[in-house]
Amino acid sequence: MSVRPARILGPLVASLAAWALLGHTTTAVGALPERLTDAAFWKLSQDASEPGGYFRSQDITNLTSNELWFQYVIPDLVRRTPPGSGVYLGVGPEQNYTYIAALRPKMAIIFDIRRGNLDIQLMYKAIFELSKDRADFVSMLFSKPRPAGLTRSSSALDLFRAFASVASSEPLFKQNLKAISDHITKAHGFALLPSDVAGIEAIYGTFYWSGYAIRATPTYADLMTATDQSGVNRGFLASEELFGVLKDLETRNLIVPVVGDFGGPKAIRAIGSYLKAQGATVSAFYLSNVEQYLYQDGKWDAFCRNVSTLPLDPSSTFIRSSSGGGRGGEGGFVSSLGAMASEVSQGCGR
Repeated sequence: MSVRPARILGPLVASLAAWALLGHTTTAVGALPERLTDAAFWKLSQDASEPGGYFRSQDITNLTSNELWFQYVIPDLVRRTPPGSGVYLGVGPEQNYTYIAALRPKMAIIFDIRRGNLDIQLMYKAIFELSKDRADFVSMLFSKPRPAGLTRSSSALDLFRAFASVASSEPLFKQNLKAISDHITKAHGFALLPSDVAGIEAIYGTFYWSGYAIRATPTYADLMTATDQSGVNRGFLASEELFGVLKDLETRNLIVPVVGDFGGPKAIRAIGSYLKAQGATVSAFYLSNVEQYLYQDGKWDAFCRNVSTLPLDPSSTFIRSSSGGGRGGEGGFVSSLGAMASEVSQGCGR
């Protein structure tokens, strides 16, 4: 792919730089925002986005992760990347939240080539903001009445066992769907496309109809009760403290979904320009297994050029997944870490 980034992105970068200092609340000029206004959140999301593209698996299985062992790298990740600093970048649905909870970044950007992933992120955003705690979150996500006896100290296993005995409720589904839609379009005022409105309804309906088994394996309960290699559950629903990290960032509009191809001409570069304007650094970039598709599709070099435009430092870390074999099933992915700045300087390791 041959592109001339300056010609393509010049007007966009100028626009981002101009409004970046005006559209949000910051502690100082050139600092990351303490929160984004609704208008600034939506502008950043949409201005940085590319048209929705195609991914090989477009069906509902991509509404959840299929990586059971993605927590294994978290102890090493937090040693490499000090929590509480920088900006997290990622791809896909809910697995990002566990990495975000571990790293506690100042901001997070979630890319995906599918416009539908933006709809997933907006659905989650509303549910995080409307839920006072983890039990409320699970109740709303699956349209199940909250069972008695759950407390702040309940484990994720306690939560999912308790909700497993409760039937989904159609009246609750309809009530919650309206609350989610109103929260996104009225409380926040985001100008959704008609396809986004339909997409959020379809996604939320899938959680209602399928329950934990959105994937046959691993189920949502499997993912939320998974652990690291030491048996510690580091998932975003493992504790109220970890859940609170996500709720706080979502409430301050600091988890921003962007539609974009990793090898495309705009999304990553636009976010890189925005972060540079704020004097920010990328702390981690979760890639899942997207790299294999970039390589297969001849987009690897474009991806490397895109990543090279991001503000990095020696602690900036790639988080990637690859098929590990040996254990079989969809959960058979192994996560690993890489030094972003070093890999980029060497051509992204290829």
